Amino acid sequence: MKIAKFVSLVFAGILSLTSATAVCAEGTMTDIEITAGNVGNSGEEMRTSQQALGGNTEVSREETETASAALTADKTSDEIPGQQEYNDLIVRIKNTAGAAKREALMHEAEDMLMETGVLVPLYYDNDIFLQKESVSGIYSDAFGFKYFMSADDKEDMTLCINLAEEPDTFDPALNSTADGGSLVVNIFEGLCAYDDDGETVMALADRYAKSRDGLHYAFTLKDDLFWSDGTRLTADDFVYAWNRAAGLKMETDGSSLFDCIARKDDGMLDVTADGSLLMVSLTEPCPYFLDLCALPAYCPVLRSQTETYDWEEDPGAWASGAGFVSSGAYTIDSWIHGECMVLVKNLNYYRADEVKTERIEVTFSTDSEAVFEAYDAGELDFVDAVSSEKMQNLTDSPELHNADRAGTCLLYFNTDSPLFEGKTPEEANAIRCALSILIDRSYITEGIVGKGNKPANTLIPAGMSDGRGGEFRTNDKSYTYPCEEAAGYYDPSYEAYDENLEEAMRLLAENGFEFNKDGTLSSETPLNITYLVRKGTVQEEIAEAVQQDFAVIGVNVTIDSQKQKIFLNRRKNEKFDLIPVSCEADFDDPVSMLAAWTTDSSENNARQGK
Repeated sequence: MKIAKFVSLVFAGILSLTSATAVCAEGTMTDIEITAGNVGNSGEEMRTSQQALGGNTEVSREETETASAALTADKTSDEIPGQQEYNDLIVRIKNTAGAAKREALMHEAEDMLMETGVLVPLYYDNDIFLQKESVSGIYSDAFGFKYFMSADDKEDMTLCINLAEEPDTFDPALNSTADGGSLVVNIFEGLCAYDDDGETVMALADRYAKSRDGLHYAFTLKDDLFWSDGTRLTADDFVYAWNRAAGLKMETDGSSLFDCIARKDDGMLDVTADGSLLMVSLTEPCPYFLDLCALPAYCPVLRSQTETYDWEEDPGAWASGAGFVSSGAYTIDSWIHGECMVLVKNLNYYRADEVKTERIEVTFSTDSEAVFEAYDAGELDFVDAVSSEKMQNLTDSPELHNADRAGTCLLYFNTDSPLFEGKTPEEANAIRCALSILIDRSYITEGIVGKGNKPANTLIPAGMSDGRGGEFRTNDKSYTYPCEEAAGYYDPSYEAYDENLEEAMRLLAENGFEFNKDGTLSSETPLNITYLVRKGTVQEEIAEAVQQDFAVIGVNVTIDSQKQKIFLNRRKNEKFDLIPVSCEADFDDPVSMLAAWTTDSSENNARQGK
């Protein structure tokens, strides 16, 4: 059977941690310099540094266990089967420099997650937006951010757009939404950025050098950089901004993004400025460090601006209104909260002569019908959200853009649910895996979501880098997915439905469940599931589809549809058996999604291992 290997993982217990002993030697700065173009993992400078590292930099098991002990200090292995091993493994991944070994460990981590059946991938996320044919140059990256600075409207110098959510602040360290981030990346800029091919390129940095051991970076800033108010922008601004964002003076959503940077004795980040030179020391080699430098959290902020307000009480207040100083292509000229804002070209931006659209008028609305009517009437040039109903009529329209996004929409089983009381870890795994393959993902993607999403059979989506210039979600000489034909842990296609149904029933029967002659569960061994969803979202329709899929074998699903406040409270207090979650990458590396499921992760909203 196509899923036989996946099922065997559940029982065989073949996943193990491989010990490692080699520790990297102290390195020196190389004279590698990049002035433009691709600086991603497939670039020549990456290959050069990987050759220099030799792929042997790892940490010992003793160091790994010491580093991760705090993750589950208040938990026992009996309380969280396999969770400590998973936490250890994520630490090892972060501390391993050898690209081939690191990729193998990331596959091992995904295997461990999928073995439990706790995560139920449904479909891979994507990014849908409408853009008038007269407009060109707008692009979206894999993390949902839109870039307008290259927009060119043949009919007007003003671009009119709608974004669904208005951010509370444009502070790069505090913004946590895709819509807010889409504006942040146009208002601020960091050392690196993403181009329209999704590659990491130099931005405020002119070039960089990296030590042979991958522990030290030196960035040289471009000449004559200025803030929007004409103040000179220097390397010192990065030192201040990164320490601020790292959470030394405030708690930020993105503070963990700076964990890869070493600390000085006083607790400050090991980041030093010398004129136009910014020097950074890392705790361990980080193959995605340049991707981090392209994130909003890594953008510089002007200290005299951020500390004008009471940053201890409201650290984002300085960027919560029009007129604040920024480093990107645009500044905010006016802002009517809850309605709209106007962005104007930053004349002090180092590439100001390349910015063709001088004014961007932004409206904020989640009313997809009203927004589409405005777009259809020519009042808007760009819309970042399209309803499923409208999608059906726009499939062949040249104005519809569909971009892959580095994220996966999932369901999550509460491991502390009464559903699994009295079951061994192996039995609980089998139950969850059986239920997972009952779901008709093709119907969900085609009949409900309807936005070109693809059924998911892995946590890590297609297109994410493996750190060696290739793609992680592929079968190769070093790794083959349990379901080789579908490059995943099961075949999610409609054609495999009957086979998946048969396998699900076999798994349940082998783990204590009895079936009636009609193929439904006996009343002696029922399965009753409470499925918590947020009211008024597409998740309600998905829940109904899953309810019908489970009903085929007599599983009873109660859909608990609640408004956001109650939904969040019940999720926090684990008042559910099954719940929808989304796992999205912050940068182009699988560890961004894998690390979200460690015990102490701030992104672990599903409370895996907590």
